Amino acid sequence: MEYRIERDSMGEMKVPADRYWAAQTQRSLENFEIGGEKMPPEIIRAFALLKKGAAQANRALGKLDDRRAQLIETVCDEILDGRLDGHFPLVVWQTGSGTQSNMNANEVIAGRGNELAGEKLLHPNDHVNMSQSSNDTFPTAMHIAAVMSIEDRLLPALDSFIATLARLERENADAVKTGRTHLQDAVPITFGQEISGWRSMMEKARAMIALSLDGLHELALGGTAVGTGLNAPAGFDVMAAERISALTGKPFRTAENKFHALTSKDELVFAHGALKALAANMMKIANDVRWLASGPRCGLGEITIPENEPGSSIMPGKVNPTQCESVTMVAVQVMANDTAVGFSASQGNFELNVFMPVCIYNFLQSVRLLSDSLRSFEKNCVSGIRADRAKMKENLDRSLMTVTALSPHIGYDNAAKTAKLAFRENISLREACIRLGFLTPERFDELYHPERMI
Repeated sequence: MEYRIERDSMGEMKVPADRYWAAQTQRSLENFEIGGEKMPPEIIRAFALLKKGAAQANRALGKLDDRRAQLIETVCDEILDGRLDGHFPLVVWQTGSGTQSNMNANEVIAGRGNELAGEKLLHPNDHVNMSQSSNDTFPTAMHIAAVMSIEDRLLPALDSFIATLARLERENADAVKTGRTHLQDAVPITFGQEISGWRSMMEKARAMIALSLDGLHELALGGTAVGTGLNAPAGFDVMAAERISALTGKPFRTAENKFHALTSKDELVFAHGALKALAANMMKIANDVRWLASGPRCGLGEITIPENEPGSSIMPGKVNPTQCESVTMVAVQVMANDTAVGFSASQGNFELNVFMPVCIYNFLQSVRLLSDSLRSFEKNCVSGIRADRAKMKENLDRSLMTVTALSPHIGYDNAAKTAKLAFRENISLREACIRLGFLTPERFDELYHPERMI
């Protein structure tokens, strides 16, 4: 491999000749050989957006000349197009302020910009990082990445999933089945009503996630090192936020209190709490689906789900609810990520939080996993759910909890005696109630209609 020599305030560094980064990125690359978790691509794209917005603001405020501003914008567009992905090698486990990733972006933009210009016009600190600090750019990138991931990836997946549930709800509005509480038989419901609970869970989760976006629209950019805005011109914070908003189509705005914006990550904690709520709902729905599909002969067997792959290496013909299992594992990961996000946010010391890379790594992983899991679950399982109405009727007819409809007429205690006798002697509720003398056959037939109990 060929190398070139780059210099920073600490001296010389050998850098791969075909890479645009410079000394500070190389130092981080060599000093933090930890794990394989790279800075998320969403953060890299967010840095390109904020650097472009900052260059536009600096130019408008007379701080940056047209040629340098244009070079910065051009390289940022290349980053957004994915053409420079190989130039962002740093791991999550670096400085807690994300300084090295900010400098990685500054160095790549300067290096590529100078190549395009054919001369050294851009300095990573003086021009690309103008009016900025890592301490305000990294939290800004966190919010940009979080908003764009949620709005452009997660919410569309949620909307599609909700639409599929609504369709299934309509199709099964008249499919009467046994309700269950405590994993025990309960009074009847329709399968459509059961699905409506799933639909409402997802709608509620979506509403909570959408509510959490407002705080994430606030940007720390303009606070610079400690929140005072030192070395940033008056109005830079507002203008930079406006430019980023225009570039993304999202309603970003400058944070009212930059001291809060640099040290607190409560907006991310709040938003991830909504993601955890979604994960909990997905866990519940996936478990319901696999319980209802259990069998095919020795389980509940009230629904069928698509058969996607063989389920056993030893048992021929076995098919398992693999999509449900995938969803539940994703839910576990998101719940664990919530702990990491919360702990990270609690570690703000004085004017800065220094757990930002791990915080946003876990946050974005949750959004990514939930989005992909929703699409996979919908496509490969939920859209193909079919009610086995014959099995539902069979289970309903055998249920003892339909005796609840008789309680207003024969009393709770007598209804309980009826159910216990029917269970003990394996006879029908009708036979038990008549044998006990609580109702005549005619009166029982008049009162007992499980399909009307919904």
